[in-house]
Amino acid sequence: MVKVGIIGAGRIGKVHLESISYHVKNATVVAMADPFMNDETESFIKEFGVEKIYKDYKEIINDPEIDAVLVCSSTDTHAPISIEAIEAGKHVFCEKPLANTTDKIKEIAEALKAHPEVKFQVGFNRRFDHNFAAIRKAYDEGKIGDAQILKITSRDPQAPPVGYCAASIFLDMTIHDFDMACFLTNSDVEELYVYADALINPGIREYGDFDTAIISMKMANGALAVIDNSRQAMYGYDQRAELFGSKGMVATSNDTLSSAVLSTVDGVTGEKPLYFFLERYMESFSQEVREFCDAIINNTETPVGIHAGMQSVKIALAAEKSANEGRPVKLSEID
Repeated sequence: MVKVGIIGAGRIGKVHLESISYHVKNATVVAMADPFMNDETESFIKEFGVEKIYKDYKEIINDPEIDAVLVCSSTDTHAPISIEAIEAGKHVFCEKPLANTTDKIKEIAEALKAHPEVKFQVGFNRRFDHNFAAIRKAYDEGKIGDAQILKITSRDPQAPPVGYCAASIFLDMTIHDFDMACFLTNSDVEELYVYADALINPGIREYGDFDTAIISMKMANGALAVIDNSRQAMYGYDQRAELFGSKGMVATSNDTLSSAVLSTVDGVTGEKPLYFFLERYMESFSQEVREFCDAIINNTETPVGIHAGMQSVKIALAAEKSANEGRPVKLSEID
């Protein structure tokens, strides 16, 4: 049983607390910390039997009872907290993105080199979604041959407030899709080109951000990929992918409450996609932590290492550069 401390009690920290408590049998949460801890949050945490609740995350870093740390704090703290935890000998699961710059991720890599006993995993939960995992499985088994075209559709059900610009759409939202492009084709990105605009909330342009984007990519293995993003799909959480290859194609549809389709004289209707990301991906959050803990218990490699964390950020930074400069950008330009 891996004893876990969660740093960050915001939405994603609470997701992991609930997921581990109910669905992950090889881990238990023994502590949680957040600088903005209040009575309401503390009461919520205690409902899951967690007794060690702090405002200072260093209490978790320095606790000898804790085997592993989940870094679920704000993005700007991911790298420094991860490094502190690694240097303290804690295994680390860090939410995406690892940082906003490649230099900070290199610092994490250096810390891991100095502590090879530490297991490190990046929180790209969509790799563990049953739909996307099925695409990769079909590809690995050679059923579609060589990857040639990948299409990813990723649209949120509701746009965030205009002032929500802690990170660009590429680092905040599309970063999952960048990781999916690499995962589903088993390849890194070589070059990309972006068309992006603020079509939902024009005011977001004042922050230098976008809410709608199309990203075309050339993968290192020769495949071509395209991602379409929107911050607002009125019909629900739209998450689909299609991988076309030399022998065939594999595609996934949205998850719905049921697969029932009603056909009458008035028309043919079915369920809308699930509306919220937790409805779609809750099991994937559980599975990624299970596999992280399995790697700790069995002393094996984690399924999503620091290379994936670095690549996704480099792609996001290249996408920003392409959108702002109106030109193709090679990943080799990003360092």
